[in-house]
Amino acid sequence: MAGYKGYGGGYGGGNQMQQLMKQAQKMQEQMAKAQEELEAAELEGTAGGGMVKVTVNGKKTVLGVSINPAAVDPDDVEMLEDLIVAALNDAYAKAEKLYEEKMGAFGSVGGMF
Repeated sequence: MAGYKGYGGGYGGGNQMQQLMKQAQKMQEQMAKAQEELEAAELEGTAGGGMVKVTVNGKKTVLGVSINPAAVDPDDVEMLEDLIVAALNDAYAKAEKLYEEKMGAFGSVGGMF
């Protein structure tokens, strides 16, 4: 192969590799920042007109649950259970939206959800 100088052998390949490594490092830093923002975010899901509230972070970790005493009916525990599930689903949907906003630019690299 006359004229072939191998990878980076005079054709600017070494410089391209450095640029690629810099871009990869920058993307990794951006992903780490986005992950930190997701962890720090607090999103609230509600159900029953605010009778049940669930707070999650952007990584879908439950941070807290608040139940209005008026929602507690010992004769209808099933309704309270449904409200909790609905509030969790609401909070998770908000967390999913935030995740897509923060991590969507990285494609499936994050692989969290």
